[in-house]
Amino acid sequence: MYKFVIFILLTLAATAQAQAAPDGAKPYARNCAVCHGENGSGGLGIPLSLASFQVTVSNDYLRKTIRLGRPGRVMPPSSLSDVEIEGIVRFIRSWSKEPAPLFSATRIKGDAAHGRQLYAAHCATCHGANGGGGKGTGITFSRPRDLPIMAPALNNSGFLAAATDSMIRTTLMRGREGTPMASFLKNGLKEKDIDDIVSFVRSFEQAPKSGSANLAETEVAVLMMDSPYDLATTIENVKRAAASSNFIFIREQALDFGLVPEGQENPRQHIIYFCSFSMLNQALMTDPRVGLFLPCRITVVEQDGKVKMMAVNPKRLSRIFNNAELSAMCEEMTRHYLAIMEEAAL
Repeated sequence: MYKFVIFILLTLAATAQAQAAPDGAKPYARNCAVCHGENGSGGLGIPLSLASFQVTVSNDYLRKTIRLGRPGRVMPPSSLSDVEIEGIVRFIRSWSKEPAPLFSATRIKGDAAHGRQLYAAHCATCHGANGGGGKGTGITFSRPRDLPIMAPALNNSGFLAAATDSMIRTTLMRGREGTPMASFLKNGLKEKDIDDIVSFVRSFEQAPKSGSANLAETEVAVLMMDSPYDLATTIENVKRAAASSNFIFIREQALDFGLVPEGQENPRQHIIYFCSFSMLNQALMTDPRVGLFLPCRITVVEQDGKVKMMAVNPKRLSRIFNNAELSAMCEEMTRHYLAIMEEAAL
């Protein structure tokens, strides 16, 4: 009788949890649709509704991918609850009539050395010589127009934690129809060759942390430096310092220009805009989202007789972009800002 009561209570609890769980459509729309498409058709992210994707990934792979993200790539880790993630997984599966595949967690034992050779011949063109994935983010012109998706980073810790060897093996054997990923069996490789490639891909776990997983880290949101000069002199010094760092001056204006009636701007708060067009082009080709924070700018303010120079710390933006290549540019721009402000204060 006691065991029966416990069974009833557990059943009721499971039923209540299932009823409380979201249907997945709303959390998907809030967290996934902007990259993967409202109906899973893809865009910045891979097409999740693609039949060849659905039959080669497990539910566990989807759960771990949502939770862990892809460090240093566009997909960030998630703080969603387990119930919300489960709802999203169910929603993604609603696009397929096929049951979710199950994959063994057993490691495949292949010849990684031979797999390295095969990888170089068959995989490196898309996934990079060291598994770093396709260049760019897949956003508009940062992705070659003839590619429907960007090749994922196979050396990424998020991918390696989410994908089992047997899932990778199945993907290599079947390919992904609708993407550049072809079946390796149809391309003439043997199953033993595929096992060797899987073993090589798995060896990325023992390799040093890849640059594709590195993000710039800083706690300082705003770069700030005192100026020993008055407001007007400091503004001119910033312009000259920017020019000496090969930036082109664009304009100077009151910080609150356009936000208050004309003529009522605060004369003690100015912003200087400048740009390096070669750096701008490089950044936009890597990730057009950086355009939201360009051109470069330094704000000069006078308060209580003291003059300060300020700029948003580009390294802080690394958390927003979640893109290692762009993070390197954020670090470079941080160095430029500090150098310009230091020179202006000399």
